Amino acid sequence: MRKLAVLGSTGSIGVTTLAVAERFPEQFQVVALAAGRNVAKLVEQVRRFQPDLVSLATEDDARVLKDQLPEFGGTVLCGVEGLLATATHPEADMLMAALVGAVGLPPTLAGIRAGKTIALANKEALVIAGELMTREAKRSGVSLLPVDSEHNAIFQALQGHTRQRVKRILLTASGGPFRQRPTAELAEVSVEEALQHPTWKMGNKITIDSATLMNKGLEVIEARWLFDLPPEQVSVIVHPQSIVHSMVEYVDGSVLAQLGIPDMAVPISYILAYPDRLPLKHLPSLDLTAVAQLEFFAPDFDKFPCLGLAYAALRQGGTCPAALNAANEVTVEHFLNGQLRFPDIAALNERVLDAHTPAPVTDLDSLLEADSWARTQARQLIAGLQPGAAA
Repeated sequence: MRKLAVLGSTGSIGVTTLAVAERFPEQFQVVALAAGRNVAKLVEQVRRFQPDLVSLATEDDARVLKDQLPEFGGTVLCGVEGLLATATHPEADMLMAALVGAVGLPPTLAGIRAGKTIALANKEALVIAGELMTREAKRSGVSLLPVDSEHNAIFQALQGHTRQRVKRILLTASGGPFRQRPTAELAEVSVEEALQHPTWKMGNKITIDSATLMNKGLEVIEARWLFDLPPEQVSVIVHPQSIVHSMVEYVDGSVLAQLGIPDMAVPISYILAYPDRLPLKHLPSLDLTAVAQLEFFAPDFDKFPCLGLAYAALRQGGTCPAALNAANEVTVEHFLNGQLRFPDIAALNERVLDAHTPAPVTDLDSLLEADSWARTQARQLIAGLQPGAAA
């Protein structure tokens, strides 16, 4: 039986992870759960799975949970202490790292150092600290197993093949809700429009990143570290139907693709059971006759400059990806709060990246310093904007 600890249990990936685990109780036991501020959801999860340890964002949240679950005999923690305790729970052999943003980096790194198999859904951790995380994973003998549908597809298409025979990998992108919207109209799009992803149901931050194509840029950086490939061997192709989840082109011209319905239960179940596969009988089969048409387009780097910024940060190396990711978290937050226009996200991210002086990745502190600097820089730039002015 595989024992699971879940970081981000009340988010979309965490909820789906637990739903898969619940369908196969003979194969999975949940021993630790860490959530943010969604106390009601965590209370429900604790009742269903009876973990040994749970964690919430604040002491007040932890107090509310204890009041609502007087019968719970496990440990209740909060804050950074709770995240680290969840990630390093002594009984867990797999850690589902599903927190959103840089907050997921320290506990995921702690899980690696504790020897846990990492089911990696927190792409920002690898974007910020890919060099450090892969180095620590190799030192600890730990596997980093990709949960993102695109990287999961690449992972599947690489089975039985060596990296030396790979010509390139092709990450597919839906193109987001504004793929066909004229560039001149993007300054007027609303938050509600940007949150209407055409094929996937996800959290707010990742949905906005999909709309700007920053999500695909972050995935390019993630792929570089997961599969040990240089930037020039990582391509992006827009595929609106989200049926082909990604492809690998080999040196002989063969292209292997992984196809499936756009449901995160599929890649999550593959990683939870790896190298086995689980029978997800509740999901429909892929009906290609109903899909009828699969389309592919080149990405528009001019219309969606965040994708190019990610490639630039990756080529510059060092702390640049960490700085870009931090700036993007700040700008997306302000866009969601109605304080920025949609094009401002990319414009401000670019200004922060241009102002950043890359430093070598020596340890976690050097990355957190770059992260903090970029957040401060982004907030200062936002504060300097006149109401209604473009970045």
